Amino acid sequence: MKLGGVPRAEQEVLSMISLDEARRHIVEILQPTGSVPLALSDASGRILAEPMVAQCTQPPFPASAMDGYAVRSMDLGNVPVRLRLGGESAAGHAFSGTVEPGMAVRISTGAPLPEGTDQVVIQERSVRDGDDVILDDTARPMSNVRRAGVDFSKGDILLPEGARAAPEAVALAASAGLTALTVHRHPKIGVLATGDELVEPGEPAGPSQIVNSVSKGVIETVRAWGAEPVYLGIARDNVDDVKSRLAAGAGLDLVVTIGGASVGDHDHLRQVFARDGGELYFEKIAVKPGKPTWFGRLGGVPYLGLPGNPVSALVIAQLLLQPAVWRLEGCSHPPVYDRARLGCALVANDYREGFLRGWCDDQGVVTPLDNQDSSALSALARANCLIRRPAEAPASAPGDATDILPLAGRR
Repeated sequence: MKLGGVPRAEQEVLSMISLDEARRHIVEILQPTGSVPLALSDASGRILAEPMVAQCTQPPFPASAMDGYAVRSMDLGNVPVRLRLGGESAAGHAFSGTVEPGMAVRISTGAPLPEGTDQVVIQERSVRDGDDVILDDTARPMSNVRRAGVDFSKGDILLPEGARAAPEAVALAASAGLTALTVHRHPKIGVLATGDELVEPGEPAGPSQIVNSVSKGVIETVRAWGAEPVYLGIARDNVDDVKSRLAAGAGLDLVVTIGGASVGDHDHLRQVFARDGGELYFEKIAVKPGKPTWFGRLGGVPYLGLPGNPVSALVIAQLLLQPAVWRLEGCSHPPVYDRARLGCALVANDYREGFLRGWCDDQGVVTPLDNQDSSALSALARANCLIRRPAEAPASAPGDATDILPLAGRR
């Protein structure tokens, strides 16, 4: 049958967009959440909403980079040289005098360089002899010395807006005189399951029902990515319940729906979405698994619709929901693929970009798992990566290179 002169199968292909296009739509539509100041003890892992600016200079004084002796380099003309020991400069206890010609000061790593000195001779090139020290080193001004501000100076931008405050960044902030960082607040993401066939874990299932497992996986995935999940329950297959559940998502940063995206008599989600003024940006993507993924906005709230099949939903979560969360948190970058070698042959791919559940070993050899059905959660749970197959990819042989998307926390 032809619709508008275009065969139905071809029309379906034309209605799809690529994964990259879908990701671009999401990143363009979503905006980062507002900012909040957090104490350094609470800021680790968060995304900066403002640049990190140094409030002081580090180090604030020229300091020794080694244990040894601070000297005037001009006193090292003929080595070995004997110098009079004039005192000590230790970390937290600077030498208070001025080093005169022919004098050396014992110094420890991190201690201030005494006034008048411009070199540190490491202790391995020294011999203590009573009140003197014999040094076997040549004149090298500023050797083994950290100049003031060698790390950063007051007013320097240490990290830009959008950078993640890793533990090392928190340490940097502390050394820069900061006690708090301005970060994007955690996005609040609603998770809504759909369907009369679902029951919550622990509830008795009827003869035609299954456990609502996917929303639990999405919730924990969202939480692991640093967002705050808000469970909206199960929307039953009637218009009133769907409207009520959608209304509960008002004010959230994003609502993720699971299933209910087809046009069957009992699938009301998309119908209610459209009837209530929802704006649709895309409704299908050329990806396997995950074709019936959609994205839109209703009442100012963005909606990402995941397929109902468990594997499809959780794979699309990796491919599109994670970039959405990152965008809301204030950063934006696509998934990062690794390269691996195939451990078996793969048949040619069709017009949809494909993602096979696979296992990559320590030698970088990846093999698809046996059960690739879009309902097989057991295979996805055992996988440590997704094997990417570009659209129209030719058949591949063992040993051929391929892209893989590692799954966090899997070995």
